[in-house]
Amino acid sequence: MTQEEKLKIEERIVEALKTVYDPEIPVNIYDLGLIYKIDLHDDGVLDLDMTFTAPACPAADFILEDVRSKMEAIEGITTVNIEMVFDPAWDQSMMSEEARVELGFE
Repeated sequence: MTQEEKLKIEERIVEALKTVYDPEIPVNIYDLGLIYKIDLHDDGVLDLDMTFTAPACPAADFILEDVRSKMEAIEGITTVNIEMVFDPAWDQSMMSEEARVELGFE
């Protein structure tokens, strides 16, 4: 995979992540800051580290399945490895400015 192809796939990854929502929050998981790492390897393997706003998120299974299915649908990705991490713990400072405005924090 060329660097240009990799960049295009990474753009599609971010676009797809911006379509995944926690059903209880009207902001996508990318802008919420729940994605800690996107690492696309030259062989198409995607390593994704993500978290939730709370470790006991009731929508966790739904969100994970949505992320996995959207990542697997992107042409050029051969394998999706999602790692749930809780260190560092998520907090509101990880949200994009757009998300903070949408949720009334600014």
